[in-house]
Amino acid sequence: MDRTPVDDADVCIVGAGPAGGLVAHRLAESGATVVVLEAGPRFDGDRREQLEQHIRPGLGGPWEMGGPRDAFSSSGESFYPLNAARVKGVGGSTLHWQGMVMRLHERDFELDSRHGVGADWPIGYDDLQPYYAAAEREFGVAGAADNPYAPPRDEPYPLPAFRPSHSDSIFAEACERLGIDMHSVGNARNSEPYDDRSPCVGYGTCKPVCPSGAKYTAESHVEKAEAAGARVIDRARVRRLEHDEAGERVVAAAYTTPDGETHRQEATQFVLACGGVENVRLLLLSDSDRYPDGLANSSGVVGRYFMDHLFAGAGGRLDRPTRQNHVGFNTSECHQFYDEADPVNGLKLEFLNYAGPSPVIDALHADTWGDDLLDQLDESYGTHVSMGALVEQLPREDNYVGLDRETTDDLGDPVPEIHWSVDEQTEAALSRANEIQARVLDELGVEDRWTVGPDETGPAYHHMGTTRMGDDPESSVVDAECRAHDLDNLWISGSSVFPTGGAMNPTLTIAALSLRLAESLRAELG
Repeated sequence: MDRTPVDDADVCIVGAGPAGGLVAHRLAESGATVVVLEAGPRFDGDRREQLEQHIRPGLGGPWEMGGPRDAFSSSGESFYPLNAARVKGVGGSTLHWQGMVMRLHERDFELDSRHGVGADWPIGYDDLQPYYAAAEREFGVAGAADNPYAPPRDEPYPLPAFRPSHSDSIFAEACERLGIDMHSVGNARNSEPYDDRSPCVGYGTCKPVCPSGAKYTAESHVEKAEAAGARVIDRARVRRLEHDEAGERVVAAAYTTPDGETHRQEATQFVLACGGVENVRLLLLSDSDRYPDGLANSSGVVGRYFMDHLFAGAGGRLDRPTRQNHVGFNTSECHQFYDEADPVNGLKLEFLNYAGPSPVIDALHADTWGDDLLDQLDESYGTHVSMGALVEQLPREDNYVGLDRETTDDLGDPVPEIHWSVDEQTEAALSRANEIQARVLDELGVEDRWTVGPDETGPAYHHMGTTRMGDDPESSVVDAECRAHDLDNLWISGSSVFPTGGAMNPTLTIAALSLRLAESLRAELG
């Protein structure tokens, strides 16, 4: 494959995930000359073969993560398993995401004004609402306007919602008695044919791979961008951004290809879209006499305010069939405890459709066959229920992404260091989630209980906040248009620009901000 630079490029985008894919498509469609540099490979081939690779014992996952290329370090009170849920490749982490999408609430944009904590965004929900609608159309979101706690919307969902699952109906019995509302989940997967993709056919393997192609991945918009004339170069590891003598503009992205050659991609405009960790790493690697603490970092906050969502869960067994793992994604959730929380951290309650052991995984890993295996599966499968919750982590300056200059990757560059801990207020919010979950499970009479709370919690792998947006150049990295304060042709797209993270899965907001950025950049290009 030809991995040499593109001549006379208008825009160079670093990263081919949902942010980079959407920006590339919109700009290429408008006639701009666009080049996308992606560190990872293209994952071509049959999705069912990739699924088999992912779940068969001893074969590992299909996404080629780990090893010297993806080395990292973790510090702080809590170990952060960075490579557990990210993918470097065309499509980014949408290659193996759950696919559930929802809008942030209005309070998420005004947390400081309303509650005196966190930060306010330089834009409000009303500013982003039309881009949320556009993002839902681009993804093909299936949903229903049945959530009385959701922010206002002007348009219906593009696709009808998925019906509640069998286990949802079990939870509904208890929730109705307790006065807890349940409503549908927005899903970036087809409930009917859409955008030349199949409807969901119920494989139930959504998290690693969707064999039918019903679940959206950013490969879709990367392909559309290429059809509109964009050039996408995979296995192009951008190691540094170079700026002009005045330090006012980026002039080139230096990248290394698998043959060991280093190239310079010049362009008029540059967009970073490689995630909440790699965006930071690239800026810090691009230090210079003008920017000794890293490119676009005159504020000193590049990498600071790293946030993630925390998981709280509970479950157990019932004395009746629950049909778990028939559906590989959530179909019902609850925002009732989101806006007026005490503590203030947002909380999204989830009713999980994938509790307990999967018969497929158990069978693949079993040491027995025939009737003995059938008896084993009958005993282990089909009577579990579980609930989850995403809990907001407020931004703190001492949670950060930096560089570990004592550890290098296979190219000799310092690896990212994740310094992360969970504060007492977030732990209190996790306990509150557990209390609500316990009420529901008590009402159902669930036995053999388990709980994931403050002592066992882990991250949801939503990397947010590390190049935050704001009006003040002394306390933020980009402005309301996602343009760097320090360099007028550098833009940053993705969840790294979030000043706060709420408790909603971030990808729809990433997409909405990316579409808004693309519109601003298109106007800049003329």
